Amino acid sequence: MDLAGTLPPQLSAELVDVLEKHWGIRSLRQLQQPAIAAVLARRDSLVVLPTGGGKSLCYQAPALLSRGVTVVVSPLISLMKDQVDGLRSSGVNAVRLDSSLSLEERQFADRELRAGRVKLLFVSPERLMQSDFTMLLQDIGLNAIAIDEAHCISQWGHDFRPEYRQLKRLRDMFPGASLHAYTATATERVRKDILEQLDLINPEVLIGNFDRPNLTYRVVPRRGDQINQVLDVLSRHKSEGGIIYCISRNDVNTLAGQLNKAGVKAMAYHAGLSAIERSKTQDAFLEESCDVVVATVAFGMGIDRSNVRFVLHTGMPKSLEHYQQETGRAGRDGLGAECVLLSSGQDFFTWKGLMEKAARESQSESSHLDSSLGHLNDMWRYCRSSVCRHRSLVNYFGQEYLEEKCDACDHCLGETVMVPDADVIAQKIVSCVARVRGSYGIGYLVSILRGEKIAKIKERGHDQISTFGLLKQHDAFDIRDWMYQLIGHGALSQIEIETSFGKGMPVVRLNKESMVVLRGEKSYRLLQPLKAKKGGKGAVAAHRKDEDGWEGVDRDLFEELRSLRKTIADEIGMPPYIVFHDATLREFARSRPSSLEAMRQVPGVGDAKLRNFGAKFLAHISTSTKSGATVS
Repeated sequence: MDLAGTLPPQLSAELVDVLEKHWGIRSLRQLQQPAIAAVLARRDSLVVLPTGGGKSLCYQAPALLSRGVTVVVSPLISLMKDQVDGLRSSGVNAVRLDSSLSLEERQFADRELRAGRVKLLFVSPERLMQSDFTMLLQDIGLNAIAIDEAHCISQWGHDFRPEYRQLKRLRDMFPGASLHAYTATATERVRKDILEQLDLINPEVLIGNFDRPNLTYRVVPRRGDQINQVLDVLSRHKSEGGIIYCISRNDVNTLAGQLNKAGVKAMAYHAGLSAIERSKTQDAFLEESCDVVVATVAFGMGIDRSNVRFVLHTGMPKSLEHYQQETGRAGRDGLGAECVLLSSGQDFFTWKGLMEKAARESQSESSHLDSSLGHLNDMWRYCRSSVCRHRSLVNYFGQEYLEEKCDACDHCLGETVMVPDADVIAQKIVSCVARVRGSYGIGYLVSILRGEKIAKIKERGHDQISTFGLLKQHDAFDIRDWMYQLIGHGALSQIEIETSFGKGMPVVRLNKESMVVLRGEKSYRLLQPLKAKKGGKGAVAAHRKDEDGWEGVDRDLFEELRSLRKTIADEIGMPPYIVFHDATLREFARSRPSSLEAMRQVPGVGDAKLRNFGAKFLAHISTSTKSGATVS
């Protein structure tokens, strides 16, 4: 997008200079320009842009063109640290005030603020509301307040934080400052709640496109050989950064151990670890000394690593908002990345139990539990849907997906196929539930359908019913998945009953829709992953969304530049992406600039980075033995 846009000519010119000087940016992404214009006009705003859509630039750039200080409210210390480090590396004087700073560091930040040398100040919502801190801000004068991760303010959001509710007082505390809310994931209901809670005045509301076309989404039935499924994904991303999410801490510890035994350097992250252990994992991931983190959802919001090439869920997340947020950590540099979800119907009941337990313990309102279960049902339907994954996500957030197919999900890539004779299979499964005349779990019903001669089946006489062995030619995991699909379609019901041991057990029962299936009055689509050919690499291997991003790139030179970047980052004590993003290194390896002037034209190379790092990269490119065209 042209940077001149609708801004006054003088401001347009100044904005162009600021963007090129500090960030090496010569064009803006969707909605960044009106978002920046709103801040410069001191008009309140709500900006919803997908992860990687450039939200931070919407408040960082105008701060450099405005008088006074812009305060950025952020929920995590790690998130504040990453942003401040990135800004300083780009030649912007930004500071943060949080509990991790030493007395000397806090005093230095205070002096810089009072001297008027700071444009961006990062704080937590708790600190912002402290009376002594409020007095400091009133003394130095605020221009604007930017609230990052603004969905945290809404009880309808996926990451509600009560301390964010205090931010409504900002309007009275700083009447001269404009308020700006930024988030990546917010349904219409959450957006309305943000507007009301912050009391935004005549705000500019900007909603970006929720689609992330550079991400390839896959939902795969989780099988008994989960570790092999995980290793299959990792085989497509050797030496690349990725996050693996698990539902429980035990799952995290188990999988991290299995991966290390398999030769993968993986580190665990969850709330059960000490603060030092969590910090060690996070730092190793950001510094790229560790490429794979196995974690619960406790990991991620504070991670600003731009070159995460895959996100793998070993279990279903509890909402599509969580899923969008977590998968959004992949491909933030705009390059291709893969998002794989290993799904099982049992995940639904695991989350349901956890939600109900949390509601009982906190004695929260039933409406909150109803909202959580509603989110869970939406996530469950996404997993079982045969609709394009990109379309499903975009539609969920209230937008229309205009492409006929995405060519970036398992359905559109032809990696899932229709199960032959799905109607007959559905009737056999429903008939089996009817014949047992009781309450049994999926595993037991699968055993009957496969004709397994186990003791409990014989004791109950279920080896004599007509559906015994009707699907014996099919794999148990396939039958289990089809049963979950039928439950998702509403053709069967799964409820939880209390056993004699006092524990809940999910069982399958008939409902009104089941009778429709038995009478053959309605058809259902059943899907299964396309099986790999014997001796082949499987259906997924041929489809990597990021291939276009490698066109013309000297991959050997790119890896050499990655190694150089890591060396420089270690020397200055910063994460590698602070030096240059992968997208910038790929362009170096594609165009092979032969002068600092040519290097300055590459997106992502601002004045400070060119001055601090340009000569080293230029020297390496010029001495590389690889042949290729150079740009002078």
